[in-house]
Amino acid sequence: MPCFNASATLAETLESILAQTLEDFELVAVDDGSTDRTAALLAEYAARDERIRPLSRPHGGIITALNAGLQACRAELIARMDTDDLMAPARLEKQATFLKDHPDVTVVSSLVSGFPDDSLQQGFQIYIEWLNSLITHADICREIFVESPLCHPSVTYRKSAVLDVGSYCEVGWAEDYDLWLRGYMAGWQFRKIPENLLAWREHPERLTRTDGRYSLENFLRAKAHYLAAGPLAGRGTVIMWGAGMHGRRLSKHLLRAGIPLKAFIDIDPKKIGRTRRGLPIHPPEELPVLWQSGHNPVVLAAVAARGARELVRARLNAFHLVEGRDWWAAA
Repeated sequence: MPCFNASATLAETLESILAQTLEDFELVAVDDGSTDRTAALLAEYAARDERIRPLSRPHGGIITALNAGLQACRAELIARMDTDDLMAPARLEKQATFLKDHPDVTVVSSLVSGFPDDSLQQGFQIYIEWLNSLITHADICREIFVESPLCHPSVTYRKSAVLDVGSYCEVGWAEDYDLWLRGYMAGWQFRKIPENLLAWREHPERLTRTDGRYSLENFLRAKAHYLAAGPLAGRGTVIMWGAGMHGRRLSKHLLRAGIPLKAFIDIDPKKIGRTRRGLPIHPPEELPVLWQSGHNPVVLAAVAARGARELVRARLNAFHLVEGRDWWAAA
Protein backbone atom coordinates (compact mmCIF):
# COMPACT_ATOMS: atom_id res chain seq x y z
CA MET A 1 0.00 0.00 0.00
CA PRO A 2 1.73 3.20 -1.16
CA CYS A 3 0.98 6.13 1.14
CA PHE A 4 1.36 9.83 0.41
CA ASN A 5 -0.24 12.56 2.54
CA ALA A 6 -3.10 10.21 3.37
CA SER A 7 -3.79 11.12 7.00
CA ALA A 8 -7.41 12.12 6.30
CA THR A 9 -8.45 8.59 5.31
CA LEU A 10 -5.61 6.32 6.40
CA ALA A 11 -6.97 5.25 9.79
CA GLU A 12 -10.30 4.13 8.29
CA THR A 13 -8.46 2.13 5.63
CA LEU A 14 -6.14 0.51 8.18
CA GLU A 15 -9.10 -0.51 10.35
CA SER A 16 -10.68 -2.25 7.35
CA ILE A 17 -7.43 -4.14 6.74
CA LEU A 18 -6.99 -5.17 10.36
CA ALA A 19 -10.59 -6.46 10.42
CA GLN A 20 -9.84 -9.14 7.80
CA THR A 21 -11.05 -12.68 8.46
CA LEU A 22 -7.70 -13.93 7.14
CA GLU A 23 -5.33 -12.98 9.93
CA ASP A 24 -2.02 -14.31 8.55
CA PHE A 25 -0.83 -11.36 6.47
CA GLU A 26 1.62 -8.48 6.57
CA LEU A 27 0.85 -4.96 5.43
CA VAL A 28 3.81 -3.33 3.69
CA ALA A 29 2.89 0.37 3.88
CA VAL A 30 5.28 2.53 1.86
CA ASP A 31 5.33 6.12 3.09
CA ASP A 32 6.39 8.04 -0.01
CA GLY A 33 7.82 11.12 1.72
CA SER A 34 4.56 12.35 3.22
CA THR A 35 4.50 15.81 4.81
CA ASP A 36 1.36 15.29 6.93
CA ARG A 37 0.70 12.78 9.75
CA THR A 38 0.81 9.71 7.51
CA ALA A 39 4.14 8.44 8.88
CA ALA A 40 3.04 9.05 12.46
CA LEU A 41 -0.23 7.16 11.94
CA LEU A 42 1.59 4.22 10.40
CA ALA A 43 3.98 4.16 13.36
CA GLU A 44 1.09 4.24 15.82
CA TYR A 45 -0.68 1.34 14.15
CA ALA A 46 2.57 -0.63 13.76
CA ALA A 47 3.17 -0.30 17.50
CA ARG A 48 -0.26 -1.86 18.09
CA ASP A 49 -0.05 -4.60 15.46
CA GLU A 50 3.19 -6.24 14.33
CA ARG A 51 1.64 -7.22 10.99
CA ILE A 52 2.04 -3.62 9.84
CA ARG A 53 5.47 -2.92 8.32
CA PRO A 54 5.95 0.78 7.50
CA LEU A 55 8.67 1.63 4.99
CA SER A 56 9.83 5.24 4.65
CA ARG A 57 11.41 6.65 1.54
CA PRO A 58 11.95 10.07 -0.07
CA HIS A 59 9.07 11.17 -2.25
CA GLY A 60 9.43 9.51 -5.66
CA GLY A 61 5.88 9.03 -6.85
CA ILE A 62 3.46 6.14 -7.14
CA ILE A 63 5.56 3.86 -9.37
CA THR A 64 8.71 3.94 -7.26
CA ALA A 65 6.59 3.43 -4.13
CA LEU A 66 4.78 0.48 -5.68
CA ASN A 67 8.02 -1.19 -6.73
CA ALA A 68 9.61 -0.59 -3.33
CA GLY A 69 6.62 -2.22 -1.68
CA LEU A 70 6.61 -5.09 -4.17
CA GLN A 71 10.26 -5.86 -3.48
CA ALA A 72 9.71 -5.69 0.30
CA CYS A 73 6.78 -8.11 0.32
CA ARG A 74 7.82 -11.55 1.58
CA ALA A 75 4.75 -13.47 0.41
CA GLU A 76 4.04 -14.80 -3.08
CA LEU A 77 0.43 -13.58 -3.00
CA ILE A 78 0.17 -9.80 -2.92
CA ALA A 79 -3.02 -7.82 -2.42
CA ARG A 80 -2.95 -4.20 -3.58
CA MET A 81 -4.61 -1.53 -1.51
CA ASP A 82 -4.88 2.27 -1.52
CA THR A 83 -5.00 4.53 1.50
CA ASP A 84 -8.47 5.91 0.86
CA ASP A 85 -10.40 2.71 0.11
CA LEU A 86 -12.03 0.05 2.30
CA MET A 87 -11.71 -3.74 2.21
CA ALA A 88 -14.68 -5.99 2.86
CA PRO A 89 -13.81 -8.22 5.87
CA ALA A 90 -13.44 -11.41 3.79
CA ARG A 91 -11.52 -9.90 0.87
CA LEU A 92 -8.07 -11.33 1.63
CA GLU A 93 -9.44 -14.73 2.62
CA LYS A 94 -11.56 -15.08 -0.51
CA GLN A 95 -8.86 -13.90 -2.92
CA ALA A 96 -6.05 -15.93 -1.34
CA THR A 97 -8.24 -19.04 -1.32
CA PHE A 98 -9.21 -18.48 -4.95
CA LEU A 99 -5.58 -18.24 -6.11
CA LYS A 100 -4.61 -21.30 -4.12
CA ASP A 101 -7.52 -23.24 -5.64
CA HIS A 102 -6.81 -21.94 -9.16
CA PRO A 103 -3.03 -22.18 -9.73
CA ASP A 104 -3.47 -21.18 -13.39
CA VAL A 105 -4.87 -17.75 -12.45
CA THR A 106 -2.36 -14.90 -12.09
CA VAL A 107 -4.60 -12.04 -10.97
CA VAL A 108 -7.90 -12.17 -9.12
CA SER A 109 -10.03 -9.09 -8.59
CA SER A 110 -13.61 -8.55 -7.42
CA LEU A 111 -16.62 -6.36 -7.88
CA VAL A 112 -16.29 -2.88 -6.41
CA SER A 113 -18.64 -0.17 -5.19
CA GLY A 114 -18.09 3.57 -5.19
CA PHE A 115 -18.50 5.80 -2.17
CA PRO A 116 -19.49 8.24 -0.72
CA ASP A 117 -22.79 8.42 -2.58
CA ASP A 118 -22.92 12.21 -2.67
CA SER A 119 -19.53 12.43 -4.43
CA LEU A 120 -20.05 9.85 -7.17
CA GLN A 121 -19.86 11.42 -10.60
CA GLN A 122 -21.77 9.87 -13.49
CA GLY A 123 -18.63 8.91 -15.39
CA PHE A 124 -17.25 7.08 -12.35
CA GLN A 125 -20.53 5.22 -11.87
CA ILE A 126 -20.64 4.20 -15.54
CA TYR A 127 -17.06 2.96 -15.32
CA ILE A 128 -17.81 0.87 -12.21
CA GLU A 129 -20.89 -0.60 -13.91
CA TRP A 130 -18.73 -1.65 -16.88
CA LEU A 131 -15.94 -2.89 -14.62
CA ASN A 132 -18.34 -5.06 -12.63
CA SER A 133 -19.72 -6.61 -15.84
CA LEU A 134 -16.34 -8.24 -16.59
CA ILE A 135 -15.99 -11.39 -14.48
CA THR A 136 -14.37 -14.19 -16.47
CA HIS A 137 -10.99 -14.28 -18.16
CA ALA A 138 -12.76 -14.12 -21.52
CA ASP A 139 -14.77 -11.05 -20.43
CA ILE A 140 -11.67 -9.21 -19.26
CA CYS A 141 -9.56 -10.02 -22.32
CA ARG A 142 -12.41 -9.22 -24.70
CA GLU A 143 -12.54 -5.62 -23.49
CA ILE A 144 -8.99 -5.03 -22.25
CA PHE A 145 -8.41 -2.44 -25.00
CA VAL A 146 -11.57 -0.53 -24.04
CA GLU A 147 -10.37 0.65 -20.61
CA SER A 148 -8.49 -0.74 -17.64
CA PRO A 149 -10.63 -3.81 -16.78
CA LEU A 150 -9.39 -4.21 -13.19
CA CYS A 151 -9.59 -1.81 -10.27
CA HIS A 152 -6.00 -1.75 -9.04
CA PRO A 153 -6.68 -1.73 -5.25
CA SER A 154 -9.10 -4.64 -5.70
CA VAL A 155 -6.57 -7.16 -7.03
CA THR A 156 -4.47 -9.91 -5.53
CA TYR A 157 -1.73 -11.29 -7.76
CA ARG A 158 1.27 -13.59 -7.81
CA LYS A 159 4.44 -11.65 -7.05
CA SER A 160 6.65 -13.84 -9.26
CA ALA A 161 4.48 -13.17 -12.32
CA VAL A 162 4.63 -9.40 -11.84
CA LEU A 163 8.40 -9.50 -11.38
CA ASP A 164 8.70 -11.64 -14.52
CA VAL A 165 7.11 -8.91 -16.68
CA GLY A 166 9.23 -6.12 -15.20
CA SER A 167 7.13 -4.92 -12.23
CA TYR A 168 5.60 -1.44 -12.51
CA CYS A 169 7.04 0.69 -15.30
CA GLU A 170 7.24 4.43 -15.97
CA VAL A 171 5.99 4.67 -19.54
CA GLY A 172 3.96 7.87 -19.50
CA TRP A 173 0.54 6.27 -18.99
CA ALA A 174 -1.35 4.53 -16.17
CA GLU A 175 0.96 2.07 -14.41
CA ASP A 176 -1.81 -0.41 -13.55
CA TYR A 177 -3.30 -0.49 -17.06
CA ASP A 178 0.20 -0.96 -18.43
CA LEU A 179 0.73 -3.91 -16.09
CA TRP A 180 -2.54 -5.59 -17.13
CA LEU A 181 -1.69 -5.13 -20.81
CA ARG A 182 1.78 -6.60 -20.33
CA GLY A 183 0.22 -9.48 -18.43
CA TYR A 184 -2.29 -10.00 -21.23
CA MET A 185 0.59 -10.15 -23.72
CA ALA A 186 2.40 -12.63 -21.44
CA GLY A 187 -0.62 -14.94 -21.27
CA TRP A 188 -1.79 -14.23 -17.73
CA GLN A 189 -5.12 -15.61 -16.59
CA PHE A 190 -7.43 -12.99 -15.04
CA ARG A 191 -10.54 -13.58 -12.97
CA LYS A 192 -12.93 -11.76 -10.65
CA ILE A 193 -14.79 -13.03 -7.64
CA PRO A 194 -18.39 -11.91 -8.31
CA GLU A 195 -18.74 -10.27 -4.90
CA ASN A 196 -18.21 -6.68 -3.77
CA LEU A 197 -14.94 -6.85 -1.83
CA LEU A 198 -13.76 -3.23 -2.15
CA ALA A 199 -15.32 0.15 -1.50
CA TRP A 200 -13.58 2.55 -3.89
CA ARG A 201 -13.53 6.14 -2.72
CA GLU A 202 -14.35 8.92 -5.18
CA HIS A 203 -12.87 12.34 -4.54
CA PRO A 204 -11.38 15.15 -6.67
CA GLU A 205 -7.84 14.53 -5.36
CA ARG A 206 -7.64 10.97 -6.68
CA LEU A 207 -4.47 10.43 -8.68
CA THR A 208 -6.51 9.41 -11.71
CA ARG A 209 -7.99 12.92 -11.72
CA THR A 210 -4.81 14.89 -11.04
CA ASP A 211 -1.96 13.05 -12.79
CA GLY A 212 -1.49 13.40 -16.56
CA ARG A 213 -0.59 9.72 -16.88
CA TYR A 214 -4.30 8.95 -16.55
CA SER A 215 -5.49 11.33 -19.29
CA LEU A 216 -7.51 10.07 -22.26
CA GLU A 217 -4.63 10.83 -24.61
CA ASN A 218 -2.23 8.70 -22.61
CA PHE A 219 -4.74 5.84 -22.40
CA LEU A 220 -4.93 6.00 -26.20
CA ARG A 221 -1.13 5.87 -26.40
CA ALA A 222 -1.14 2.76 -24.21
CA LYS A 223 -3.80 1.07 -26.32
CA ALA A 224 -2.00 1.86 -29.57
CA HIS A 225 1.31 0.58 -28.21
CA TYR A 226 -0.07 -2.80 -27.12
CA LEU A 227 -2.46 -3.18 -30.04
CA ALA A 228 0.52 -2.74 -32.37
CA ALA A 229 2.53 -5.31 -30.41
CA GLY A 230 -0.35 -7.77 -30.09
CA PRO A 231 -3.59 -8.06 -32.09
CA LEU A 232 -2.39 -5.87 -34.97
CA ALA A 233 1.06 -7.41 -35.35
CA GLY A 234 1.45 -8.92 -38.81
CA ARG A 235 -1.85 -7.56 -40.09
CA GLY A 236 -1.80 -6.09 -43.57
CA THR A 237 -5.13 -4.26 -43.46
CA VAL A 238 -6.53 -2.47 -40.41
CA ILE A 239 -10.04 -0.99 -40.65
CA MET A 240 -11.19 1.47 -37.99
CA TRP A 241 -14.90 1.41 -37.16
CA GLY A 242 -15.50 4.93 -35.89
CA ALA A 243 -14.43 8.15 -37.59
CA GLY A 244 -15.41 10.34 -34.64
CA MET A 245 -13.22 11.85 -31.95
CA HIS A 246 -12.08 8.58 -30.37
CA GLY A 247 -11.30 6.83 -33.66
CA ARG A 248 -9.55 9.91 -34.97
CA ARG A 249 -7.31 10.22 -31.93
CA LEU A 250 -6.53 6.51 -31.69
CA SER A 251 -5.75 6.36 -35.42
CA LYS A 252 -3.12 9.06 -34.97
CA HIS A 253 -1.15 6.90 -32.55
CA LEU A 254 -1.61 3.76 -34.65
CA LEU A 255 -0.31 5.47 -37.78
CA ARG A 256 2.68 6.76 -35.82
CA ALA A 257 3.36 3.15 -34.82
CA GLY A 258 3.39 2.12 -38.49
CA ILE A 259 0.07 0.27 -38.41
CA PRO A 260 -1.39 -0.23 -41.96
CA LEU A 261 -4.67 1.58 -41.40
CA LYS A 262 -6.57 1.50 -44.70
CA ALA A 263 -10.07 2.84 -44.10
CA PHE A 264 -12.71 4.02 -41.64
CA ILE A 265 -16.27 2.80 -41.15
CA ASP A 266 -18.98 5.11 -39.81
CA ILE A 267 -22.78 5.34 -39.76
CA ASP A 268 -22.90 9.15 -39.85
CA PRO A 269 -24.00 10.20 -43.37
CA LYS A 270 -22.16 13.49 -42.90
CA LYS A 271 -18.87 11.58 -42.60
CA ILE A 272 -19.42 8.86 -45.21
CA GLY A 273 -17.65 9.63 -48.48
CA ARG A 274 -15.20 11.99 -46.83
CA THR A 275 -11.73 11.18 -45.54
CA ARG A 276 -10.06 10.98 -42.16
CA ARG A 277 -6.27 11.21 -42.02
CA GLY A 278 -6.32 10.87 -45.80
CA LEU A 279 -8.23 7.59 -45.66
CA PRO A 280 -11.76 6.98 -46.98
CA ILE A 281 -14.80 6.72 -44.71
CA HIS A 282 -17.21 3.95 -45.77
CA PRO A 283 -20.68 2.92 -44.56
CA PRO A 284 -20.97 -0.40 -42.68
CA GLU A 285 -22.50 -2.10 -45.73
CA GLU A 286 -19.16 -1.83 -47.54
CA LEU A 287 -17.16 -3.58 -44.82
CA PRO A 288 -17.47 -7.09 -46.38
CA VAL A 289 -15.94 -5.83 -49.63
CA LEU A 290 -13.12 -4.07 -47.74
CA TRP A 291 -12.57 -7.25 -45.73
CA GLN A 292 -12.41 -9.52 -48.77
CA SER A 293 -9.99 -7.23 -50.60
CA GLY A 294 -7.71 -6.72 -47.59
CA HIS A 295 -4.59 -8.67 -46.67
CA ASN A 296 -4.95 -10.46 -43.33
CA PRO A 297 -7.52 -7.84 -42.26
CA VAL A 298 -8.67 -6.82 -38.78
CA VAL A 299 -11.27 -4.34 -37.52
CA LEU A 300 -10.90 -2.03 -34.52
CA ALA A 301 -14.17 -0.71 -33.07
CA ALA A 302 -13.44 2.74 -31.62
CA VAL A 303 -16.84 4.34 -30.98
CA ALA A 304 -16.99 5.69 -27.44
CA ALA A 305 -20.68 6.71 -27.20
CA ARG A 306 -22.50 4.79 -24.47
CA GLY A 307 -24.22 1.73 -25.92
CA ALA A 308 -22.39 2.00 -29.24
CA ARG A 309 -20.08 -0.95 -28.56
CA GLU A 310 -23.03 -3.34 -28.31
CA LEU A 311 -24.48 -2.04 -31.59
CA VAL A 312 -21.15 -2.36 -33.39
CA ARG A 313 -20.69 -5.84 -31.92
CA ALA A 314 -24.07 -6.90 -33.32
CA ARG A 315 -23.18 -5.61 -36.79
CA LEU A 316 -19.78 -7.30 -36.80
CA ASN A 317 -21.29 -10.55 -35.55
CA ALA A 318 -23.78 -10.33 -38.41
CA PHE A 319 -20.81 -10.14 -40.78
CA HIS A 320 -19.54 -13.38 -39.13
CA LEU A 321 -16.44 -11.64 -37.77
CA VAL A 322 -15.18 -13.20 -34.55
CA GLU A 323 -14.31 -10.89 -31.66
CA GLY A 324 -10.78 -11.49 -30.42
CA ARG A 325 -9.71 -12.89 -33.77
CA ASP A 326 -11.14 -10.70 -36.52
CA TRP A 327 -11.92 -7.61 -34.49
CA TRP A 328 -11.31 -5.91 -31.14
CA ALA A 329 -13.18 -3.22 -29.25
CA ALA A 330 -10.95 -0.24 -28.47
CA ALA A 331 -13.49 2.21 -26.99
